[in-house]
Amino acid sequence: MNVFTRLGIPGFFDVHTHFLPPTVMAKVRAVFDSAGPLIGREWPLTYRDEDDVLVETLRSFGVRRFSALAYAHKPDMAEFLNEWSAGFADRHPEALRCGTFYPEPGAADYVRKRIEAGVELFKVHVQVGAFHVTDPLLDDAWGVLAEAGTPIVLHAGSGPVPTAFTGPGPVEDLLGRHPRLALVMAHMGAPEYAEFLSMAERFVNVRLDTTMAFTEFFEEMGGRYPAELLPRLAALGDKVLLGSDFPNIPYPYEHQIDSIELLAQRHAGLDDAWLRRVLWSNGHELFDARA
Repeated sequence: MNVFTRLGIPGFFDVHTHFLPPTVMAKVRAVFDSAGPLIGREWPLTYRDEDDVLVETLRSFGVRRFSALAYAHKPDMAEFLNEWSAGFADRHPEALRCGTFYPEPGAADYVRKRIEAGVELFKVHVQVGAFHVTDPLLDDAWGVLAEAGTPIVLHAGSGPVPTAFTGPGPVEDLLGRHPRLALVMAHMGAPEYAEFLSMAERFVNVRLDTTMAFTEFFEEMGGRYPAELLPRLAALGDKVLLGSDFPNIPYPYEHQIDSIELLAQRHAGLDDAWLRRVLWSNGHELFDARA
């Protein structure tokens, strides 16, 4: 009996996958290949195909809904990425309509425009972008997002390499200003798991995604999820979403799913009902049911 039959779900809902313009994806792959300063170790990519092949690969794994997360790392880049992402979603109906933004004049205006045009999910990566989430140039954009309730996948944890812009402190400050922001903390907030878990417990619209968490690769990097937090994670089952980082992962996609299932087998509180929510229902309810 496969996982879909056992759990009674149509497939996986993966909120953290990356599809980028070819020139941008080539540069991203080069960074991973060189084990650049923000990577911190060898990171041999398992998947390198063109978009159409990668989409078919996800389908073959049983992924029925997925994202196309792009993230800007310099001014005047976000709208180029947003326009490309809109075209990607037009070509692939399973894909969430995604966008990004950067601390620059006019950010709130184009964020509002993209929400009105149907963007369902934004991505912000402070490690790569090298900016603080509390940058004054972003404050109006955060206000627009809080009012709209549009989710944002936020990579603010200090993994894999900490910088001056990562860590839970600035995110706490941001939520103090905009407590209704719908933040999805990438990678469970690794390695500051406890701090980001606490935010998900305290703020109504804060969630976590599983991206790379619980995998052998992450644990070898010192990213083992603390056992003492598992009861709290079990209680937070309606706020945990499947994420993978596909295609920029150094192992087969199935390893992410197997790692989550193995975690559930080892902890009594993470039962099939929890798995059902993480692998499908939470994403479906957050995006499809609110559409």
